[in-house]
Amino acid sequence: MSIATSTSSSASSAPTSSLAAEMARQRVADYAELCRPRIAVMTMVAVAVGFTLASPIVFHGTVLIIAMLSIVMLVAASSILNQLLERHTDARMTRTQSRPIATGRILPAEAVTVAFLLTIVGFTSLWNLVNPATAIATLATLLVYVLGYTVLKTRTSLCTTVGAIPGAMPPVLGWLAAGGSFGWEALALFGIFFVWQFPHFLAIGWIHRHDYQSAGLRMLPSFKDEGRLTGLFAAIYAIAFVPVSLLPASVGMSGDLYFFVAAILSVTYLFYTLRFALDRNDQKARKLLYNSLLCLPLLLIALVVDFLRLTAMG
Repeated sequence: MSIATSTSSSASSAPTSSLAAEMARQRVADYAELCRPRIAVMTMVAVAVGFTLASPIVFHGTVLIIAMLSIVMLVAASSILNQLLERHTDARMTRTQSRPIATGRILPAEAVTVAFLLTIVGFTSLWNLVNPATAIATLATLLVYVLGYTVLKTRTSLCTTVGAIPGAMPPVLGWLAAGGSFGWEALALFGIFFVWQFPHFLAIGWIHRHDYQSAGLRMLPSFKDEGRLTGLFAAIYAIAFVPVSLLPASVGMSGDLYFFVAAILSVTYLFYTLRFALDRNDQKARKLLYNSLLCLPLLLIALVVDFLRLTAMG
């Protein structure tokens, strides 16, 4: 009798354990989606680039790791708060309607609590283990993203310009974390990331224009002119990106190698942008998007390689 009872108990507990494991996996997946791991990785790479460029003599690997992890905590917090504020518009868009907060899998109070804890831990770590300048700049980046960009998305197409500010900060944060100061070098890094974003995000905006319009998000200059303003703005910023991408060579952060690579990459970026601007369709927008995702990483690789080459030469 006891053996039968034990067997029955074990059999009934198996589905319960399986269900608990599945719920735990879903919870982890939900938080991973909230924190946007791809953005976190891109942020860490940009921080590492800025940190390396500000460390010509002594490279403090431990400080870099602490800085990257702490900055990513605040980036994750800003992402969570962004999705919290946009949960109603997310529910109306095909590409975002399955997000954890929009579907109710994660409650608003829970999201706020996690974002608050990430912000406190990240900010405190930066302040105590890196330096106050990096902590303050990272917190300011979060505030601009959440209270500026996110709030303005339903009000004005200038939200893209405001959003480009926090988007351009990661290499500057890395620069500050290594002990660098605000100067021409930091401005050059900021400028590259800032200007690069416009053709990139306008291409995304065009591809998802119907979703954005139905949700009331003003991610394009206009939804009523068949994309003419979108193409014009993309072209203007792509033209500006050519000289801006060359700034590191002008301020002494790199040499001829980077200058040559940056010239080729920026002109190629301009080419794909002009193709989209002159013939605005989803295919050309996707090609512009793919090129943008190649352009920036290759640019950063060339910058770091040339910087290290010049440093080794003394």
